[in-house]
Amino acid sequence: MTAQTALAPIPYSPDLAPIIALVTNAVTSDNTRRAYGRALADFLTWRDGLGHPAFTRALVQDYARRLLDADAAPASINQRLSAIRKLAAEAADNDLIDQATAQAIQRVHGVKQEGRRLGNWLTLPQAQALVNAPDTATMKGLRDRAILAVLIGCGLRRAELARLELRHIQQRAGRWVIVDMVGKRRRVRSVPMPAWVKAAIDAWTVAAAITSGLVLRPVTKGGRVLDAPLSTQAIFYVVHDDYAPALGLDLAPHDLRRTYAKLAHQNGAALEQIQITLGHASIQTTERYLGVDLDLERAAGDYIPIRLT
Repeated sequence: MTAQTALAPIPYSPDLAPIIALVTNAVTSDNTRRAYGRALADFLTWRDGLGHPAFTRALVQDYARRLLDADAAPASINQRLSAIRKLAAEAADNDLIDQATAQAIQRVHGVKQEGRRLGNWLTLPQAQALVNAPDTATMKGLRDRAILAVLIGCGLRRAELARLELRHIQQRAGRWVIVDMVGKRRRVRSVPMPAWVKAAIDAWTVAAAITSGLVLRPVTKGGRVLDAPLSTQAIFYVVHDDYAPALGLDLAPHDLRRTYAKLAHQNGAALEQIQITLGHASIQTTERYLGVDLDLERAAGDYIPIRLT
């Protein structure tokens, strides 16, 4: 061994895998928790493939370049880097890396996104066809039509839909409303429900003999309704796997939330009413600047003329 080699420091390469739970448990959103878990697992797998090098700013920068070279979307890269920054903070708090290294990792810049993503949404005929695609002669078909109807007609997130209970559906100002819906960052809002959406829910709940509790439940292959919650992943499969392919579409549940906004606006709903109903992050600012409130007489979902068949 040469003197030069003997003087070269050997970087400490900590085992970061046990820290993932500390990162994911620190976020409140189920979707963010899953995304962070996937992001960190991918990062650590990539790091292991390099021979388990030290967790440094240079390593994270190399990883970001790898994502860019793989043509990952800027939003995806930035979310992954956010998870890695949190991993660095937790690693420092647990004495796996020093604070200076963690702070250096915190300074790794995200990727600037140029322009605006167009997104994916349905036309009115496509939305009509999708809502009426399930076989309503079956229990699963009745349930699935209710899922598609609420996603398109009320614009809920799939996590919100999975938590929807019958007690949330009440009459206000002579119409049906989902009251006190708790969304992202614990924001509470009310969501007007079009009559055709209520009809789809009623057809399902009556057939399934659901009189209280969660609206959506698992259905066995034999048509038996289980007294258990329906997962957000199951809702994803209903949209993406069960019905979208038959119509030649590639859809996720969030595309139906986007469809709600597009169709309502195209058919005359006021933009501020759509923003209020969706509960977007900037809604407080929108309400303050425009001085508007939820309009139950001209609810956004009423401008989507779906007909159940």
